[in-house]
Amino acid sequence: MTDDLSPRLSRRALLLASAGAALALNLGGAAAAKRPRRAEPARYSARARALVERALVIDMLAPLRLDLRPDVYTRTLSAAEIADFRASGIDVFHNAWGLEGADARERVAEYLAGWHGFLARHSDLFLLVDRAADLDRAKRDGKIAVIAGVQNAEQFRSKDDVKFFHGLGLRCAQLTYNSQTLIGSGSTEREDGGLSDYGVAIVQEMERVGVLIDVSHCGARTTLDAIELAKGPIAITHSNCRALNDHPRLKTDEAIRKLAAKGGVMGITGVRMFVGAKEPTTIDGIVDHIDHVAKLVGIEHVGIGSDADLYGYDAMPADQLKALRAAYKASYGFRERIDIEGFDRPTKIYELTEALIKRGYADADIEAVLGGNFRRLLGQVWR
Repeated sequence: MTDDLSPRLSRRALLLASAGAALALNLGGAAAAKRPRRAEPARYSARARALVERALVIDMLAPLRLDLRPDVYTRTLSAAEIADFRASGIDVFHNAWGLEGADARERVAEYLAGWHGFLARHSDLFLLVDRAADLDRAKRDGKIAVIAGVQNAEQFRSKDDVKFFHGLGLRCAQLTYNSQTLIGSGSTEREDGGLSDYGVAIVQEMERVGVLIDVSHCGARTTLDAIELAKGPIAITHSNCRALNDHPRLKTDEAIRKLAAKGGVMGITGVRMFVGAKEPTTIDGIVDHIDHVAKLVGIEHVGIGSDADLYGYDAMPADQLKALRAAYKASYGFRERIDIEGFDRPTKIYELTEALIKRGYADADIEAVLGGNFRRLLGQVWR
């Protein structure tokens, strides 16, 4: 993967260095001084540690590495990075980038093959997910399960491509990113015409084949169309509630109710401008969104989709962070920081668990939010 990809990559991949530089989030170099070197679960309460250890913790949008250097697929994790993964408490990562453009089909095939190779070289740490039982097997064997996803569906150039990419390991795909596609509208388009006829065919084929439908970045009408069309549950892997924060990337109560009525699950993200419109924005704000979904439709329909890697966006080198911000419309509303204090480190799941305990959640409900709800959903979709 080379620099010529950058004009068509989404946020998950638009981590550009300065003009002419290699694409990378330098996990071991320039950014290292700004990052926690090791996760330290021991600093959290016994109850929080027990909950994280017992639960199947699923982060339903968590790229393993925000890295697009030319050697992205051949690099090896450092001992410190491996230690952070093991200590994070996260059992399942949905590793999804957005790959767009006329050659998305070829690029997604390369992306999947590259990541599969990466996981194979770290097979003592990671397990690539094929079916829902693999989530439980990874937990039992002390490994981290990885779900292969894409934050777009432009790789589906025909209905047959859904089965083709499923055969390559793809288990989850957003219908759109932020922009208009042949399938439907993204969240920052001026107009949202909903699903196209082609989009209808793709949704139906994704359900038939067993690729989880994700509408996190879809526009409001496209989101509702997909939920209403689907026969079974679909997902909002990483978004928040528009009732609490009027942002175009967030979901209305109508969408959340209809998602839940089909058995779907919504993952709450910790991205700062999605959590709150003004300061202070804290982990308590993340819990507010969890509360809202739980009160609106029931605790069984909410989970976590942090929308960041273990270290967060603000740890990026300044030139990359500047380019990332520049890749979005003004409606995204970036503020000085993108991450939330405490949710910007390898132990963010422990931080969130402590906040849920403080809010008065019962152990069973916390385990459901940490991953039980998404485990149920994936078991239904990946039959």
